[in-house]
Amino acid sequence: MKVVVEAKLKAVATNIRKIREYRGYPQEYLAMKLGISQNAYSKIELAYTRLTVERLLEITSILEIDIVTLLNNTNGDMVQLKTAAIQNN
Repeated sequence: MKVVVEAKLKAVATNIRKIREYRGYPQEYLAMKLGISQNAYSKIELAYTRLTVERLLEITSILEIDIVTLLNNTNGDMVQLKTAAIQNN
């Protein structure tokens, strides 16, 4: 069970990074919006830091993505989301 949870946490952290990059935001921007250092934010994307629900909601708000989408999508799905967003614009 612990291995599954760790894998899911890493997947969420990866999704956060991919969406941030897709939006063109540097880590410094999200760190500033969250009121933390860039180093602390980097640890979120590396899954070194456990996210609280509050922090996760803040991140999804900044990245303009639904929390359910962030939690449920795999890396392949994130590519599809990116493609769909490009086609809709």
